[in-house]
Amino acid sequence: MSTIKIDKVRKCFGSVEVLKEFNQVFEDKEFITLLGPSGCGKTTMLRMLAGFEKPTSGTISIDDKVVSSDKVFIPPEKRDIGMVFQSYAVWPHMTVFDNIAYPLKIKKVPKDVIKQKVDAIMEVVHLSQYADRIPSQLSGGQQQRVALGRALVAEPNLLLLDEPLSNLDAKLRENMRFEIKAIQKKLGITVVYVTHDQIEAMTMSDKVIVINDGVIQQVGNPMEIYRNPANQFVAAFVGKIDFIHATSENGKITIKDTDQTLDYDGELTGDVVVAIRPESIHLCREGGKLRGVMDNKTFMGDVNDCYVRLPNGKGVRVIAPPETYDIYEIGEEIGLDFDTFHVYEDDGTDAATKIVT
Repeated sequence: MSTIKIDKVRKCFGSVEVLKEFNQVFEDKEFITLLGPSGCGKTTMLRMLAGFEKPTSGTISIDDKVVSSDKVFIPPEKRDIGMVFQSYAVWPHMTVFDNIAYPLKIKKVPKDVIKQKVDAIMEVVHLSQYADRIPSQLSGGQQQRVALGRALVAEPNLLLLDEPLSNLDAKLRENMRFEIKAIQKKLGITVVYVTHDQIEAMTMSDKVIVINDGVIQQVGNPMEIYRNPANQFVAAFVGKIDFIHATSENGKITIKDTDQTLDYDGELTGDVVVAIRPESIHLCREGGKLRGVMDNKTFMGDVNDCYVRLPNGKGVRVIAPPETYDIYEIGEEIGLDFDTFHVYEDDGTDAATKIVT
């Protein structure tokens, strides 16, 4: 088993605090994703779990054993972890078998045991038929599976993955997402996965930890994060969403620079931001919670991806059924109905502009 406890961990590089107080428990066999833009602190946290960086303060424990604190530091090779990096880092002169076997050879494991373990892992990562090939004879996805096999062959209780799919093309990334999740379930290990790709986080994770500027913004399963984002940053980073500036008073939200209103039973008053996801909006000719003009539309086969311009000039994206492409024309006045929306206090900034991946 591998349960991780992270207690009041901070990390500074000189005078720069890159990770503020981090408190989390990762349960045994959980798939945890650290999600956030570049520079948010997620890889720094992973490197501290691995033992490549020391926390400035705080304690990290793996299975109730302290591995990092102000008094204790266990080096990476003694933490019983496997790690796969963004770059595959496979040995170009070694065969697939030898690449995967390398950690066991370093530990001077008997040859017969090495063969048994490597053969078993090659079966798991679907590389048995490529055992005698060298990396230059493999595709990017196959090389990534070599790196994954090498990380798993020593049977670690904890697997750390740092942007492992970012160098693959879109189709390979999709395939590898399913393969990694299947391997994790089959082997029953704890995985901590770092990415800025929300699709990877949504499709693979049991728990998602959204980080920005070194601060945890929200923790939850993918559905909770998507359906109930804690703030504008999370709403903008996870999925597509539009923010509409408005004012809230007496149970009504009035869209700024228009006379259009929405019923609202929440507690926020004054300047607010209304957040609406494009797939929750329904187009209609009559009525609608908001009214606008069809500004653009694109037929995508399975959907009609379009924009409706509100009277104040704000464009709202709508992911509508494909048949609506033939029903509504550009320049036509149109209504917008929607199942749900979120309301946040307007802090005077555009959350989307803060996100750099």
